[in-house]
Amino acid sequence: MNKDLIKKRFAKNLDNYNANARIQEQMAERLLSFTDKKEYESILEIGCGTGLLTAKAAEKFSFSSYTANDIVEDCKKYIQAINPKINFISEDAENFIKNNSKKYDLILSNAVFQWIENFEEFISELLNRLNTGGSLLFSTFGTENFREIYHVLGKTLSYKSVKDYKEIFKEYNPTIEEEIRILAFKSSKDILKHIKNTGVNALNETYWTKTDMSNFEKGYNNFCSGSPTLTYNPIYIKITK
Repeated sequence: MNKDLIKKRFAKNLDNYNANARIQEQMAERLLSFTDKKEYESILEIGCGTGLLTAKAAEKFSFSSYTANDIVEDCKKYIQAINPKINFISEDAENFIKNNSKKYDLILSNAVFQWIENFEEFISELLNRLNTGGSLLFSTFGTENFREIYHVLGKTLSYKSVKDYKEIFKEYNPTIEEEIRILAFKSSKDILKHIKNTGVNALNETYWTKTDMSNFEKGYNNFCSGSPTLTYNPIYIKITK
């Protein structure tokens, strides 16, 4: 996984993100519904981006400290606009957790963990950063995510299934829920624009020719019978230590 490319693609589209990230915003709202608690001494958010989850969490919870982490430095201005008391740290999440000994009462993340390379090691580190009674609450995507793109291009992230997550977290008695959400578009070009504007086109840095574009459109229209859709497969997980 090319972390520099991920950083570059998300950084390039920060101003477009909130207007296009409809599913991610819905996921943020759903994620926070997994806890009724309103007070946390210390909160850590991984992959805060432009603050879709941050704004909702800062409104819902009272806290003494809130640390927001993201690989993209320019996210800081969005987070400080939400609440200047939030401490923003720009660093790759996996490195940040390894080098950070502070403990938290709540660790949050929305639509980020599919980008983590060493997932089980990363989760172990996160759980070590939780105080007793603290919660890890995150959303990610399952194996049906972007199934249309995979069918046409044969490329996808290495998504895990609910079954995989149940096995990984079996000793923690997790709460795990899954959804399928499908967006409809006027054309396959609109889907590419949507993907670009949400920064998730970071699998490779290949530039398309006109022939590549034409083949993509034909393949997409054939697969979707002329009615282009894009499938999202959110998974929500809560673990209490």
